[in-house]
Amino acid sequence: MIYVTIALIQIIYVALNSLRVVLMIKGRNYAAASLCTVEIFVYLSGLSIVLNYMDSFWGIFTYCLSYGVGTLLGMYIEQKIALGYMTLQVITANEAELTSVLKEKGYGVTKWHGSGLYGTRMIFLILAKRKNYLDAIKTIQQIDPGAFIISSEPKTFVGGFTPGKLN
Repeated sequence: MIYVTIALIQIIYVALNSLRVVLMIKGRNYAAASLCTVEIFVYLSGLSIVLNYMDSFWGIFTYCLSYGVGTLLGMYIEQKIALGYMTLQVITANEAELTSVLKEKGYGVTKWHGSGLYGTRMIFLILAKRKNYLDAIKTIQQIDPGAFIISSEPKTFVGGFTPGKLN
């Protein structure tokens, strides 16, 4: 039973730690500080238990394994809350349908002409909430399976259109 307790404490601690780091990177200072308070409480509450069982193989094994599980849990939670935005740069020959469908779905779309190996193409710059990233990719690929898509996560942006303004 003690090894289950060690595992649970470690998993919760590491998951909270992972989320705190993400919040710090995203600039959510107060949320990160609040979460840190809970994180350190869990850590200190379990520290004495964990240290008492570090002299056994199973204590060390449980501690190490639960650290990995806690990391996976933290990453899973972060992906579910999906803070922030994604930008997609799309190169396509299918301008009209893609423009109208993306705008109907509320994505910010800016486009311009480009020239490549196969002639003139449209280049789209699309801003989407991270929660909608997979939907945006799926939508683009349904309309143009041959579209070339590059995605990145902008750290900051100022002005212009941001998703949600149309709603």
